[in-house]
Amino acid sequence: MITRTPVSAVRLGGRPDQPLLLLGPDLGTSAQALWAAAAVHLAEHFQVVAWDLPGHGTNRTPLEAPVTVAGLAAGVLEAVDAMGRGLQPPTFHYAGAGVGAAVGLQLLLDAPARVESASLLGAGAVAPDPLPERPAAAADADTEADDEGYAAVRAALAGFDVRGRLGRIATPVLVVAGADDATTPVASLREVADGVQDGRLEVVAGAGRLVPLDAHAEVARLVREHAFGPAATALEDMTTRFEAAVADVWGAVASRPGLDPRSRSLVTLTALVVGGHHDRLAQEVPLALEQGVGVEEMTELLVQAAVLCGVPAAEAALRTVRATLAELGEG
Repeated sequence: MITRTPVSAVRLGGRPDQPLLLLGPDLGTSAQALWAAAAVHLAEHFQVVAWDLPGHGTNRTPLEAPVTVAGLAAGVLEAVDAMGRGLQPPTFHYAGAGVGAAVGLQLLLDAPARVESASLLGAGAVAPDPLPERPAAAADADTEADDEGYAAVRAALAGFDVRGRLGRIATPVLVVAGADDATTPVASLREVADGVQDGRLEVVAGAGRLVPLDAHAEVARLVREHAFGPAATALEDMTTRFEAAVADVWGAVASRPGLDPRSRSLVTLTALVVGGHHDRLAQEVPLALEQGVGVEEMTELLVQAAVLCGVPAAEAALRTVRATLAELGEG
């Protein structure tokens, strides 16, 4: 039986109606210190909630039993359940660094249905050897942790080894390595990416063990894209919005009662022939057939266009119409 280890939740931004993203800390760091900078970027897409290890940051719950990685994973699930409002336990996206990444692997094994995607930073499937010593306080990282909590979590990490179970993990996993991380080399992280069923490794240049601190914007981008896919570029977004607006306008015009659908198709074909819009003309021909416009009527339309608008324009349109009709098996 797994003995649950309590963790404390720390809200870092986003709205409650957004997808939940859970962030796990590393040994010797608080959730706030490690993830706050990345959370600024992530809060645009997620409800961002981090959690603190025993004796770290906001978590000052007395330890009543030995800490294990499985117990921490159970504590994380309890914290998430406390946030839920429905009958079904909430699902979530997960990102963790170091010990937080080890807990992420444990969650993927113990509660795979709860985790929609997992981004694991700087942790292999087995504890590093040697284990990291307690770092001195640094200006860029809050290493505040009491001695008992630090020792308990370090002991939990020492007993962690899921190498033999990686193949059971089917949830998509992004493994992120700091290129300058001396504690957890890239090779050990590649073992995780290759061992799970759907894994991918990214190496972040210039980052050490605390990747969310060293490259917060890059980490936020990787986590977001792993969860939802690449963001649309500004030009792609412009195209999508333009096409949607045009579709709205066209739908409004096509539904006007002044012309029946067949007559409106004839008018549309004529306008496209005169304007030389051959790509759009090829799209309109099958729609016109559906509205009852026959091949003979299209022929007469092209003859009339040649008289009024010029033979070259009508001949170019004729080639498009004939090719489209041939593809449709009409003739």
